[in-house]
Amino acid sequence: MPVALLGPVLRHVDATSATVWVEVDEPGLVHVDVRLPDGTVRTAASPTLTLHAHHFALVVVEDLPAGASLPYGVRLDEAPVWPPPRAGWAWPESRIRTASPGAEVRIAFGSCRRAGDDGEESTRLVGVDALSAMAHRLHDDALAPHPDLLLFVGDQVYADDPNPGIVDRLRERHAGRADEDPEVRDEIGDFEEYTWLYHETWGPDPVRWLLSTVPTCMLLDDHDLRDDWNTSDVWRAEVSRRPWWRERVTGAFGSYWIYQHLGNLSPAELARDRLLAVLREIEDDAERDEVLDEFARTADADPSSARWSFTRELGTTRLVAVDSRCARRLTPGERRMTDAAEWEWIRERALAPGARHLLLATTLPAFLLHGIHHAETFDAAVADGRFGRRAAGWGERLRQAADLEHWAAFHPSFVDLVALLGQVGRAPEPPASVLVLSGDVHCSYTARVDVPGLDPDRTVVHQLVMSPFRNPLERGMQIANRVLDRGPVRALVRGLALLAGVREADVAWEVEHGPWFDNGVMTVVLGPDGTAGVEVEHAGRCQGLPRLRRTLTRTLRGAPRPSVTTALRTGV
Repeated sequence: MPVALLGPVLRHVDATSATVWVEVDEPGLVHVDVRLPDGTVRTAASPTLTLHAHHFALVVVEDLPAGASLPYGVRLDEAPVWPPPRAGWAWPESRIRTASPGAEVRIAFGSCRRAGDDGEESTRLVGVDALSAMAHRLHDDALAPHPDLLLFVGDQVYADDPNPGIVDRLRERHAGRADEDPEVRDEIGDFEEYTWLYHETWGPDPVRWLLSTVPTCMLLDDHDLRDDWNTSDVWRAEVSRRPWWRERVTGAFGSYWIYQHLGNLSPAELARDRLLAVLREIEDDAERDEVLDEFARTADADPSSARWSFTRELGTTRLVAVDSRCARRLTPGERRMTDAAEWEWIRERALAPGARHLLLATTLPAFLLHGIHHAETFDAAVADGRFGRRAAGWGERLRQAADLEHWAAFHPSFVDLVALLGQVGRAPEPPASVLVLSGDVHCSYTARVDVPGLDPDRTVVHQLVMSPFRNPLERGMQIANRVLDRGPVRALVRGLALLAGVREADVAWEVEHGPWFDNGVMTVVLGPDGTAGVEVEHAGRCQGLPRLRRTLTRTLRGAPRPSVTTALRTGV
């Protein structure tokens, strides 16, 4: 009997359609059967797409009723493959929950998740899995609210630091290879090995069920390829000379495209995707693999050839997910998070009218703890040659060693982002809230951002950071984070940045809650009336099972106060 090797993963969902991704063990026609409220079944089907001997399908189901909770199953040809027909499966049926116009929107997010089950050894190494804890809550509590979207803001897989089980497989696969480079002996090297990571990461039963029933979207960050990826032109020049780099980057982009990126797209965008159309037309497997590989290599060499940024519309909420890794401009003195074309694309979507809430998702926080922010602006100026060539070399080494590569380290882009926030807030009909959602830094916090000229009664701006899902920061680094944010240290590094000629953007921000360093998940709750709130939860164990505990419930923006005319009319 055929089996679903991975998935189904529920991807794009709106009021009337849903996209389901799956990997199966043999080619065929994948059917998604959705049970409608009247008991009839709506079926959509798509043939598998074979890439490097793996068989994938992305099935779009359309003409669904809005605001409904619809059970579904998956077949390969006529054989059921989901729910898994195996003993020991104890999770509920998977459901598609279509959007309901006028309802509040709940978006859960986070980043940095090491693979592993819920056993004692995995928990000892990397703590309790926040996603497994979320799955258990949704399983056990029928009244628990489901997220309308689960947003992964980077580092879903760790290609440069895989778990011991993957390392053992790598060593077995490479045994006897004379050309093996000891530098990357225990790292992921090609498309096939990337598939191992995704299977390990998405495979545990609780997470697999969660991904089958909560819509998802995903951004990539450095560990999807290698630590410090694209941190500078020096880093890129050095790594590009490595003999293993070409195959690594080919596997990274190719696997990201099929496992993560395609599902970010709406059905209309999928229908326009040129690469997907070309691959579906090719009958020869080897030719199809080469087309994908060439796309991947070109995407690395020429960032303008592929766009990984994307948008999602969820009722009155607009999500603009920003690729802050692949599209970087690395020229010293002109380092930017994105090139000009990518930034213009982002600006156009952020400034488009009609959003009650605007979410800007970027894997790397824009508004860091202040001491770290000033340290990064100072180091960037040094690395750009502010104090001479020798000092620039020291600055570059520190940049790589301490991961000083956030928006502050690409200061022109930080200034551009602040300017964009001002433009959004000064629009004729601005959003009620602008929330910057990020991860990466292995801690979580909330920060209020004050942009001069913006009326907080009309538009509030916050930086929200959640990291990790499951990869806690070591104790020494936690202490370093806290020390860098103490007043005297902040003042010192700010003085160094001023000495280096850094001129800050006209913006202020204050960390209101956190930082916390435990595994967890953050959820924003957005109302069509303009209300906005955030829930912070951290993972622990209760009665032997992963559980989430509420750390913070905070209103970011309350309901708008009625005008005098409205109050008289309604009797308020």
